Amino acid sequence: MCRNIRPLHNFEPPATGDEVAAAALQYVRKVSGTTKPSQANREAFDRAVREIAHVTQHLLDDLVTTAPKKDREVEAAKAKARAELRYAR
Repeated sequence: MCRNIRPLHNFEPPATGDEVAAAALQYVRKVSGTTKPSQANREAFDRAVREIAHVTQHLLDDLVTTAPKKDREVEAAKAKARAELRYAR
């Protein structure tokens, strides 16, 4: 899985449209193997990002859980602590 795609489900506040679009962009970049498509592929690339973002938003809207909502700041602090351990010299 692409390291830049972050879990978006079960957070308070919920994922924004920008976060969903960013995840879709990272996914399309990973699958296509390019970060910047050629002019010939730009339309297909942009359409894929829009469609994946749309489907992702539907998925997030439809998922249900009994787990308590996660706090974005707490999860970010945990990730930062893991990174510090991983990259400690």
